[in-house]
Amino acid sequence: MRYSYSRLNNLFGWLVFGLALTAYWLTLEPTVSFWDCGEFIASAHRLLVPHPPGAPTFLLLGRLFSMLSFGDAAKVPVLINLLSALSSAFTVLLLFWTITLLARRLVLGAAESRTAEPAAQQTTLILGSGVVGALAFAFSDSFWFSAVEGEVYALSSLGTALVLWLMLKWDNRAAEPDSDKWLVLIAYVMGLSIGVHLLNLLALPALGLIYYFRRHAAPTRGGVLLTLAISGALVLTVLLGVIPGLPALAGELEVLVVNAFGLPYNSGVALFGLLLVGGLAYGLRTAQRRQQRLLHTGLLSLCFVLIGYTTYLIVPIRSGYNPLIDENNPEDVLSFVSYLKREQYGSRPLFYGPQLNARPVAQEDGAPRYERQNGRYVVVERKAEPVYAAEDKTLLPRLYSQLPGHLREYQKWVDVQPEQRPTMAANLSFLVRYQLGHMYGRYLLWNFVGRESDVQQAGVLWPGTAKNGLPADLAATRARNDYYALPLLLGLAGLLLQLRRDGRGAAVVGLLFVLTGAAIVLYLNQPPIEPRERDYTFVGSFYAFAIWIGLGVPALAAALRTLLRAPALRLAAATALGLVVPALMAAEGWDDHNRSDRYLALDWARNVLSSVAPNAVLITAGDNDTFPLWYAQQVEGIRPDVRVAVSPYLNTDWYLDQMKQRMGPSAALPLSLTHADYTQGTNDYLPLVPNPSVAAVNAREFVQLVRQNSPLLQVQTQNGRPLLSYPSENFFLDVDTAAVRRLGIVPRERLGQLTARMQWQAGSGGYMEKKELAIIDLLATNNWQRPVYMSTYMSPGEYAGLAPYMQLEGLAYRILPCDNPDAKAAQKGEIGYVAREILFDSLMRKFAYRNLNNPRVYYDEPQRRTVGQYREQFARLAQAYMQDGNRARARQVIDRCLRVMPDDTIPFDYNTADLTAPLVQLGQAERGHRIMDLLTNRAQQSLAYYSTHEPARFEREIQLQALTLSRLYQAAADTGDTARAQRIVGLLEQYVPRS
Repeated sequence: MRYSYSRLNNLFGWLVFGLALTAYWLTLEPTVSFWDCGEFIASAHRLLVPHPPGAPTFLLLGRLFSMLSFGDAAKVPVLINLLSALSSAFTVLLLFWTITLLARRLVLGAAESRTAEPAAQQTTLILGSGVVGALAFAFSDSFWFSAVEGEVYALSSLGTALVLWLMLKWDNRAAEPDSDKWLVLIAYVMGLSIGVHLLNLLALPALGLIYYFRRHAAPTRGGVLLTLAISGALVLTVLLGVIPGLPALAGELEVLVVNAFGLPYNSGVALFGLLLVGGLAYGLRTAQRRQQRLLHTGLLSLCFVLIGYTTYLIVPIRSGYNPLIDENNPEDVLSFVSYLKREQYGSRPLFYGPQLNARPVAQEDGAPRYERQNGRYVVVERKAEPVYAAEDKTLLPRLYSQLPGHLREYQKWVDVQPEQRPTMAANLSFLVRYQLGHMYGRYLLWNFVGRESDVQQAGVLWPGTAKNGLPADLAATRARNDYYALPLLLGLAGLLLQLRRDGRGAAVVGLLFVLTGAAIVLYLNQPPIEPRERDYTFVGSFYAFAIWIGLGVPALAAALRTLLRAPALRLAAATALGLVVPALMAAEGWDDHNRSDRYLALDWARNVLSSVAPNAVLITAGDNDTFPLWYAQQVEGIRPDVRVAVSPYLNTDWYLDQMKQRMGPSAALPLSLTHADYTQGTNDYLPLVPNPSVAAVNAREFVQLVRQNSPLLQVQTQNGRPLLSYPSENFFLDVDTAAVRRLGIVPRERLGQLTARMQWQAGSGGYMEKKELAIIDLLATNNWQRPVYMSTYMSPGEYAGLAPYMQLEGLAYRILPCDNPDAKAAQKGEIGYVAREILFDSLMRKFAYRNLNNPRVYYDEPQRRTVGQYREQFARLAQAYMQDGNRARARQVIDRCLRVMPDDTIPFDYNTADLTAPLVQLGQAERGHRIMDLLTNRAQQSLAYYSTHEPARFEREIQLQALTLSRLYQAAADTGDTARAQRIVGLLEQYVPRS
């Protein structure tokens, strides 16, 4: 039976779809994962309001998928992760059809490809191109990563793939009378995609080129440039005019009609909606009456963009119900505009602006911020905007960040000195070397050449790279993927063939490649350091390159023409050789992309929440240690009594408002500060103004003075606005010890450490942020009625000076009015008193460690760092028991730690070094020495490698190895092991000399 090309094209497309979906299903994360996934899954499941600018289309689809759980909370993350898997598989399907459309033009010619039926051999070549290119993208590192977790990037890739495929379908049907319906459908998809991610808009110029080439048989350079200009204007129209622009206009009209005419709230929004709909209707009718097809299609497309964009209405609607996750509280049009503009994240100079070392010469009032008060909109803040001298501004300011430590990071890439204005050459050098080279080119080559490891800053694994001198952990890591540059070479061959045979098609794909790659680099203007790798940002560019990989199959066939005369044999050989590429990528990537048995994020969230007492307040560091907790509470109902308070968010008024509200079973935070005391622009930071007559500040009196806006705390600023200050870094809080004893919150063994006065240093950096003010208020007002904890994930500088009063109870420190008697631990930099029995109960009975001892499960480098939190607490507990002479308990703790987190699954780290001395002292010298030698040898290998391979780039890895050696030295010294101690000293002197 002979199948038509169309049927075969559909059949093979769906086969590729099925293969990709099967791979993603088999490697799917079975529950929540780290970073934003916890927030997105929780927000989708309950239609909450995640961080700006939100992703309402993703949330609505995620909600539909989560409803299929039929009340089984454990299935919710699987289903929402499956949404990503399905989105990714559909992206692969559309890529297949896109490649076959373009390959058909190469094989048959541009004109004939729309009407002629390919012959059998041509069909083989075209379908082979689609299979190879689509599967290569399916198994590419960055795309596969997003395909198996509940994040927005998979759905965003689907939007880009869909609009490109639809535009190519329009290209084949442009001569039909109703072909404009494809353009309107594209506009609708783009409108929906705005509710996922803005990357989809970058495809518009490529679509514009397709339109221009189809409508003009003889395109000119001027026509191409004009098309690109118009397409760029359309991108800006949507990006600036539609997304924040229309809501901003609605907000201005709202303020006008409410304040000037006394109309009810939302009257201006309703009026704006009527005017917008009326204007569009008038325009459409006028265009139809005058037979202006282009205008009519453009206005209709705008209508459908807005229809798709209406998914954003769920943001203010849901925010109005004050849900449990309600970031920025965008419940009215004015706060909604701020939410869309992501104002809380600040801004970066893009094409012109101040650069590094620029100092403001003046300040000017920015846009007003309104609040609703007594039926009106009242200006509560005009954020001061710095004004810079012209000589401190430059084109393409790439060296701009003045955050602490960033100058040193810049210096790793370019020659820039403190207090010296960077040259244009330095800015361009950073752009090329770091932003384009390291943060884009490296990612591109990761996907199509090979990746050294999953250590942050890891480089490209080029063919023939020897493993000689490579540390054992890097040589054996599953994240070391070697593609021998075959995908890159095949893609370059496809690009060259398309340039030769179909220049217009090459221009379209090339434009998409550049706009979703290098253009994003220019737009992001990334700082010199990121908390994690950002390769997922450029997946659209990798999608475009995968098209060329597919077109590499016809290029192979052309190259084999002189070797294989028989056409059938030549085509079979080209297809078989092409299939080697995706097969290799799948084989290399499977083990490190397989998440099927990972439960670390969920167990970690559960363990954190189980570390605290009932009805506790838990202050966390930020996104990555908070979002899994939100998931655990909002989806699986784990410890909803715990009020999670995100430390950076405590700098905002909307979040403090939420903290003062009841959330489910969790009572409001006992804060005495009112909204007027912390509204944005008020008490954002308080400077230290020393007063010699004030030796220490009473925390309760200080909070009262802040509430009174007391002149005793006021200081004048340059712009004439008074600020509240604090007169001393030394704070104290008097404690009713009898009342604390009655509460029973202090362990019996610590009753003798109970203090009548807590004393600590606050705002030690010379200023106090609003979040620290809120913590002081919490301690002063709470009066020990509610347990207050801080996450162990936080850095020591984030503990607001309260470290001396912390008690380690698991993955959280409890703040108690007790002096820490362990001065030795404090000298070693260890935070908090170890509550032996409480911590033992947490680590040995409550905590779950599923599959952390399963060597078949792979944990990447960020997850291995998280597991280090467990090992740190095990080591501290074992050392505490050894200090008490409780050797049996210490042995039990160490055995448990080494059993649930063995080296063959989670390689030993510097925290494991702290277990070695207790092992030796417990009579297990052989075991302890074996671990010591293993860690010493690894540290030596790593230091030898990193010291000769861009040591500035791998400074963190060098510091970690140095820390491991220092811990091992202490262990050797504690056990009288002179030989090992001397060896370690020699290694430190060789590789980590003192500055």
